[in-house]
Amino acid sequence: MKTVLMQFLSLDGVSQGPGSPDEDTSDGFANGGWLVPHIDEAFIKQTAAWLREADALLLGRRTYDSFARDWPQITDPDDPFTELMNSLPKYVASQTLQHADWAPTTILSGDVVAHVEELKRRPGRELQIHGSARLGQSLLAAGLIDQLRLVIAPVVVGSGRRLFETGGPPAGLRLERNDSTPGGLTILVFDVIGPPTYGTYESSSEWV
Repeated sequence: MKTVLMQFLSLDGVSQGPGSPDEDTSDGFANGGWLVPHIDEAFIKQTAAWLREADALLLGRRTYDSFARDWPQITDPDDPFTELMNSLPKYVASQTLQHADWAPTTILSGDVVAHVEELKRRPGRELQIHGSARLGQSLLAAGLIDQLRLVIAPVVVGSGRRLFETGGPPAGLRLERNDSTPGGLTILVFDVIGPPTYGTYESSSEWV
C-alpha cells in the first residue's frame, strides 16, 4: 500500500486542534478550531474523495482517542466521511494503549516502523495517516511516507504543535498538485522523492 500523510496546517505550520477549541488542548493549547471558518464545499468534496482512496487508516494514540470518541457519535446519513471512518480498518501506533473499542482497530506496539513496513507490503491502495503529526514525522524520517497532502488555512495561529518541527527530518518533495478553495484553503500534494538536493545560485540567466 501507498502511505499518505494528510494534514491540515495553519500558514505558520501548526497542525494542532484544527477542528474545534477543545479538540486538542494538550500543552495548554487554546487556539483550536482555526480551520473551521474556512471550510467550504470544495474542501469537503476533496477530502471525501481522498478518504475513498483509503484501504486502511494509520493513527497516533492522541488522534485515535479523539476520533474514537467523536466519529461513532455522528449519525448523519448524508455525512460523506462517517461510514468510511467507522468501517475502515484502523491501525493505532501506541506503546500504552491496551484496548481499542473503535472496531475494526489493531494496536501497533513495539517496533512501529517495522509494523508499517509490513503494512506497506500488503496489497491495496492507500494507508492514510490523518493528523498524528508526531507519527508522521517519525515515518517521514524512516522513509515510509510516499505522499503528503496538505491543506493550509489562511491563518497564523502563533503557537501549537507543528508538523515540521525544528530539527525534524529533511525530505525532498515533488509538487504533484496545487489548488485553492473559495474559502481560502490552499491544497498542496507532494510526492516524497528522497533526500533534498542543494545548489548554489550564480545567475538568473540559467533559468531564462
